Amino acid sequence: MASPIELELFSESSLSNPVTARLLACNPTVDLLATASDANALNIWRAHGQLVAKHVERTNKIEALRWKPDGQFLAAGWSDGVLRLVGFENAKAAHQISIAERGQSKFAYIAWSRNRIGKRSKNGTAAENSSWMRLVDDETDSQEKEAVLDLPTELTFIEVDTALPKLSPLPVSGGSGTDMLVFSTRNAIDFIFRPFKADDSSIVDVTIVGTTDGRIQISIYDSFSIGGFQYQIPDVQEPAAAAELCCHSSHPEISTHALLFKPQVDKPGAVYLVPVDLTFIHSSPVNLSLLASKTTTLQNILRYIKQTQVHMVGEWKSTRELPARFMAGIQEDLQKLPKCRTIVQALYHTAVTGHVYDPVKEWLVDSLAERGHKRWDKAVTSGLENLRALTHENMIPALQRAAIILSRLRGIARFEESSNDIGFTAAQITKLIDVVQCLYAACYKMLRMVMKELVLFAKFSSWLRLEIDKLASSTLTDELLERQANVDCPKVLKYIKDYLTTSPMSIFFNDVEKEDYDRDWEQAEDGASLRELLEKQIKRYQTGQPYMKALPQLEFLANYLTSRSAIVLEAIAETQRRRVRFAPTTKLEMDGGISRYDVRMCAQRKADGLDGVAYTAMASEQTRTDVRIYRTELEIINGISRPVSTGVAGISISSGRIVDFKFLDERSLLLLWLNPDSTLLLLNIPFRSLPYKDHADGKTPESLRFEAEKLGDTLSLAKVPTGAGFHPIHMQVVEGSSLRGDIPARVCLLGKDKVTYKVYALPRNWEPKMDVILQEDVMMDV
Repeated sequence: MASPIELELFSESSLSNPVTARLLACNPTVDLLATASDANALNIWRAHGQLVAKHVERTNKIEALRWKPDGQFLAAGWSDGVLRLVGFENAKAAHQISIAERGQSKFAYIAWSRNRIGKRSKNGTAAENSSWMRLVDDETDSQEKEAVLDLPTELTFIEVDTALPKLSPLPVSGGSGTDMLVFSTRNAIDFIFRPFKADDSSIVDVTIVGTTDGRIQISIYDSFSIGGFQYQIPDVQEPAAAAELCCHSSHPEISTHALLFKPQVDKPGAVYLVPVDLTFIHSSPVNLSLLASKTTTLQNILRYIKQTQVHMVGEWKSTRELPARFMAGIQEDLQKLPKCRTIVQALYHTAVTGHVYDPVKEWLVDSLAERGHKRWDKAVTSGLENLRALTHENMIPALQRAAIILSRLRGIARFEESSNDIGFTAAQITKLIDVVQCLYAACYKMLRMVMKELVLFAKFSSWLRLEIDKLASSTLTDELLERQANVDCPKVLKYIKDYLTTSPMSIFFNDVEKEDYDRDWEQAEDGASLRELLEKQIKRYQTGQPYMKALPQLEFLANYLTSRSAIVLEAIAETQRRRVRFAPTTKLEMDGGISRYDVRMCAQRKADGLDGVAYTAMASEQTRTDVRIYRTELEIINGISRPVSTGVAGISISSGRIVDFKFLDERSLLLLWLNPDSTLLLLNIPFRSLPYKDHADGKTPESLRFEAEKLGDTLSLAKVPTGAGFHPIHMQVVEGSSLRGDIPARVCLLGKDKVTYKVYALPRNWEPKMDVILQEDVMMDV
């Protein structure tokens, strides 16, 4: 056998805890590794075992992992049925997608792929704007063409919200729910609200999640969920029909994806190849990436608005609760006075006349005193200042961005007014804009109120401290007289009368009865302008007339905006869900129980576009020297596929053991082979050139047999320098990438100890070969 080339060790890591193969994922663009060792801890590692980030959940366990093709996000499926997408720089959940209820099913497999979108030209590639390109060809010479922008594309994907100030992070404490910490840092904000790039306009990322009950969930553009679908093994009754997704592959130029399902047993006798047609990718009425980007950003903006509203409610309560507790301590004593029965009357009396009732004097000197006043002042001042900052720096900018996104969506709806393929109408978006305007108007009014209340409270607080000091002092010193002369009595009286026990801002925060809430919700659904209705209710409140108590609430408006938006987003998802089709299933069998499998979708050109060919490689535990490969040809017309034929080929090596195998690209199937002298070799098989025969159920196919001693003469192979004591049990292969620096194609190996992890760089331009005459005399049954 000719001497093989030797692979270069790219990186090596020793993990802190053992990991399983299914809870290990190699980043496709950066030398990072994600693992879930003790099940409830998510770890992201740099080369040489350096821990980048860690996330632990006490009550949940990780069940599946997968990196996004560009390496930016990691999808982690947890036992609470939620798919969490985290960034590669930290382990905080930027997005969360609910897949199933806790305990109903588990995550079986996560797939993440990229597709090019839009109508196809005859050669199968995405079609250009032909009329615009013809105009460019007619009006410019060859040297000027490179400098000419594609005007229709530039106008379609122009981004105006990038001119707005960036959204500010929310406080770490004070939030609620699963998003309470998501928006707490600048890096997290920038990561979630990434500007849409026109260069990505022809690409859509597709996430397919499979669960153990046979369901799959499809999402696009990171977190926009299309919906769920149920798969059952054909012609088999329950419960044996239950199957789970175990493998997936797609081609960027083909909207048909190859799904591989297996029965819920460890080593099934057959697997099922299921082509799924995502026709909304093949031909979308509007640019799908633009629509998906805007709707996803709208979802994130709504999450941000809701968290901001929760923080605002918390700050409002902090300004009212402590003063209310202080004043409650004197209220019972004031009830015994003949003329003054409330703290408002008592303090107003003191501010006007200078006389202090005995209960008030005792309260100011003994109960409140200097320490209590400082706590009161700090609680109200900091609460109002935080409320002002949240309104001005967080809520209003978020509402501005929401209005821009909704305006963009309304433009899309008007452009597609005659079509029902987008799932929403301009009237629905106009209603959402009306709700956003209500929130904006409420926040603007509240901002003016909080600034006024800050000024009035500062005057009241200084006066209250003066009264405490006067009562605690036996004589009026010059310093006290000077402070008394500087008291702004009108503002003190204004605060005591209108702000001490209540506030004009209470209209936006006070709790309401459920009956009022439900009644106002029904009236908001009537279709009248919500902005006009809100203005009317605020005027009625200010004049002391009965008003709708729930409508002006920030919580009510935020919930109503979220609810109405959810209806629109669900309609969009339902429209795309109707354009998902499952093609007929192909059953792929192997004796001895299938222990390993992989699938690869390839493109095959034809006169009017592209067809698909799905290759499925399988191996069993009984024959560790054999690999069987099925080739399923798919005819694709207008995004609709149907299996045409299935062929099968086999590869057999005379001795040694095949440790693992994976498809690298459309040309190479990599076999990790341990020869009899314990040398580890990597075989590069040109799987598309194998002699495939028609597949017949129950018939064992012929295999192409290779002599172990002559592998180097017939195949491209490389030696894996493992070192002493390293015995790999699992292999992942990753294609080369230039997104974040030039990274070669890699082979990632997990050792038998489940702690040692080694990454090897594949040789550049490593071409597969098979220098053997494919004739009947070299074929034999195995």
